[in-house]
Amino acid sequence: MGYDNNTDNQSVEEKINNTDNSPVGGVNSEDVNQTNGEIYLDGQLLARMAQGGAAQLRSNAEEVNRLNVFPVPDGDTGDNMSMTIESGIAAIENSTTTNLADVIRKLSHGMLLGARGNSGVILSQFFAGVAKGLENYSKADAYAIGNALVMGVKQAYTSVITPTEGTILTVAREAVEYSVAKITPETTIKMLFSDLVKEMYASLQRTPEILTVLKEAGVIDSGGAGLFYIMDGFYRVLNGEEIAVADITPQKTSSVNISSFGPDSVMTYGYCTELLLQLQTSKVDLDTFDYNVIVDFLKGVGDSIVAFRTESIVKIHVHTLTPEKVLAECRKYGEFLTVKIENMSVQHNESEDVKGAKDSPSQHKKYGMVAVCSGQGIADTFKELGVDYIIEGGQTQNPSTSDFISAFDIVNADHIYVFPNNGNVIMAAKQAADIYTKSVIHVIESKDIGSGYVAASSMNYEEEDPESLAKALSSVLGSVATGCISPSIRDAELNGIKICSGDYIGFVGKEMLVSEKEKSTSAEKLVSIMIEENDAFMLTVFFGKDTDEKEKGAFMSYMEDSYPDIEVYYRNGDQEIYPYIFIVE
Repeated sequence: MGYDNNTDNQSVEEKINNTDNSPVGGVNSEDVNQTNGEIYLDGQLLARMAQGGAAQLRSNAEEVNRLNVFPVPDGDTGDNMSMTIESGIAAIENSTTTNLADVIRKLSHGMLLGARGNSGVILSQFFAGVAKGLENYSKADAYAIGNALVMGVKQAYTSVITPTEGTILTVAREAVEYSVAKITPETTIKMLFSDLVKEMYASLQRTPEILTVLKEAGVIDSGGAGLFYIMDGFYRVLNGEEIAVADITPQKTSSVNISSFGPDSVMTYGYCTELLLQLQTSKVDLDTFDYNVIVDFLKGVGDSIVAFRTESIVKIHVHTLTPEKVLAECRKYGEFLTVKIENMSVQHNESEDVKGAKDSPSQHKKYGMVAVCSGQGIADTFKELGVDYIIEGGQTQNPSTSDFISAFDIVNADHIYVFPNNGNVIMAAKQAADIYTKSVIHVIESKDIGSGYVAASSMNYEEEDPESLAKALSSVLGSVATGCISPSIRDAELNGIKICSGDYIGFVGKEMLVSEKEKSTSAEKLVSIMIEENDAFMLTVFFGKDTDEKEKGAFMSYMEDSYPDIEVYYRNGDQEIYPYIFIVE
């Protein structure tokens, strides 16, 4: 059933390149039986299918989160993919058109802006390819949908520099190959999705046989599982099943310190008002509309204005005392996808938050820096290194493409150097860099806090050539090693190390090194291995929220007794999940 990775000798590149955009299965659109009522997919049906897919994934998101190679409570693939497709759903929420091309374009664009994590970015790119394949269709039959799915697979693969088989890419490719090969003049869209979902499930079960690390961990691929649940939701809607949109849970919002603005407070700083405006053809001519008409209005009611247009969506940022006027003006031209209004007097009165940056664009400069991290102490460390803006997040809380774009607006530099500090954040940073046009964005591919820390500390504002600076920052990434201690959430055996649920495990990158019952024992063993393997002369320790003062003191004593010649710096990182993060140089 479908393609068997163990018997096909074609490389991934050959598979993708050998699949052109010609009609799949040799079927011509004109030949398809037009009398079957299930033959066409239009915009309204796609919107319902997408909502069903999002709801089906959301209800299974925690299961997908648990499909984590490392038994660490930081799995977030299910949440990332849910938030990615839910951003697409928000973009079509008020759509009434039946035009398929319009709906899939808006859905895809919303997903691109909301994409989080590697699987979320790949998912958004898959739908971007599908949208490209359907851009000229007001409605589509199985032939056209199959052809668009092929384009979706192509774009998903090309979005990854080095595609890895046994992941979401394989699940998408094998399912599409299988289902489009079965298209005949009698194929309905329900039959197509039946074949697609059936093979997607089968391919998902094969992922551990393709990717050794999955087999060793005893799990199937999480990204592939997320894609399966989405397409399963699509198919369930086609079969008439009602999947409540209410099953989609809203994203968490940060809490507000309401005590910082009381009944006698004076509104001094106004409101930071941000919105995504979907231009409407019923209100404007998309081809001739100049969004500067909005900018000119904003100049009369506020300042710190940032505005740009991407296709039919306008992003607005303004500080104003009258946000209601901004909303009324913008609704002349379209409808809101998102709106955020924050009282800047509250922000000003509160103690400096983790972002450590103003919410308005800073003074324009040549070079700027953006870093992703979680934990006040770690954020403070990066701010001390000169980072202009901290995007709060990292493991378990991957920022979206849109989060990066907003940060770029605020940094306001000709060249912005981005430190993702997590391997699962790099693709979203790159996707934002591709979209953003007001600055040149250089993504320095730091995969952990340690590599980002040493790279940011190497920033040279005197370097005249921005490209040379980017190369210099990237060149130091491998000069440090970052290790983490975390509690284990399940039994496992990785790298020959037997792990029991509740143990404290220690690892560097993707290599499991220790597993112990006691947190302190695991920390001491991991740091010893790291120091000796790297011939280290310097150690930086970030203590997590769950590390108490007694544990900190005991670890400091251990280091003083065991490694008196090592230069050690201790910081309260305040990070979740990891009671210890070690950076050795």
